[in-house]
Amino acid sequence: MPLRCREIPDLPGLEAIRLRGGSAAGNNTVRWPYVAENRSFRDWVKGGELVFVTGISRHRSPQNLAECLYEGRECAISGLVVLTGDAYIGQLPNSLCRLADELAIPLFEQPYSLPMVIVTETIGRAIVQAETFGDMECVPQVLVSSGELLDAWITCRGNQSAMAEALGCHRNTIRNRLQQITDQLPAGRDPEEGFRTLLLAHMLSGK
Repeated sequence: MPLRCREIPDLPGLEAIRLRGGSAAGNNTVRWPYVAENRSFRDWVKGGELVFVTGISRHRSPQNLAECLYEGRECAISGLVVLTGDAYIGQLPNSLCRLADELAIPLFEQPYSLPMVIVTETIGRAIVQAETFGDMECVPQVLVSSGELLDAWITCRGNQSAMAEALGCHRNTIRNRLQQITDQLPAGRDPEEGFRTLLLAHMLSGK
C-alpha cells in the first residue's frame, strides 16, 4: 500500500504535524517530500510531492500561502505542509484551512521545533517501505514481535545454531519461530523472498 497523506501524522516522531484542511483528499499518495524555498515551486515538482513551506529564506504572507495551494492544485501535489512558529510564519489563517477544503488539498501544520531532517527521513523511509513491501501488511506486526530474532539472524548471518546460542534457546525454537514468520506471509509469495523483504524492513526501521 502506498503512503497516504492522512498517514503522515501517524508516522513515528511526526505526531506534532496536524492536518488542518483538505481532509477529503487525505488518501492522496505521497510520492516524495519536497522543501520549497522559491516563491513558486511549479518548475520543481512532477506531481505527487508533499511540499513543505518554511518561510525561512522567503517571507510567506497569507496571500502567498493561498497561492501555494492554488499552484499545488495545478501541479497535482499530494499536499502542503506549512511550518509555523514565532520566528517566521506565526500561524495558519483559518481562511487558508477553508481554502484547502475547497481545493481538496491536504494542508498540514508543522512546528518549527520539529527538525526537517527527521521529518524528511521518516517520510522517505515510509515511502520506500510502502513501495518495497507491497501487499505485506503483516510487516509492522512482525517487526514488533520478532525484532530480536531478526537482529540475531543478521548478526549470525542466518546460522541457526549461532542464533540459538545468542538468544539462549534451542535450535528447534529458532526454526519454529522462523517458520511462524514465513507462515504470516501472503499466500503465493515466495517464502525466501518474503523473509528477505522482512529483513530489509527491519534494517530500514533503524531499530
